[in-house]
Amino acid sequence: MTTDIEMTTDTSVKARARRVKTSTIPAAIQPAPSKSDTVIKLLLRAKGATPLELITATDWQAHTVRAFLSGLRKKGRSLVRETRKNGGFAYRIADVAPPSVEVTAVGDRPALVAADA
Repeated sequence: MTTDIEMTTDTSVKARARRVKTSTIPAAIQPAPSKSDTVIKLLLRAKGATPLELITATDWQAHTVRAFLSGLRKKGRSLVRETRKNGGFAYRIADVAPPSVEVTAVGDRPALVAADA
């Protein structure tokens, strides 16, 4: 005994309703920054970021944070590990000059001059 099943291409009412709801979202809304963007932003701060701060900000596990930092080093970013007064440590991206310092030429050698001087 065989039964014939008719296949239709119509979508269900719920699927059409979901499609309509999502299509009415304005295009001007920007997506949230990625977790890697968040980590880089934290590492670019003058005081850097502790591993605990990175874990809290991204909801990653500790080994994922360490792997991401290792990947930044492999990509050529210069990471500095600094000890804090409380005995902890923080990582900071050091390949960017601080905003208060500008590079100027003195004779035939570049020199660092404070921007407010």
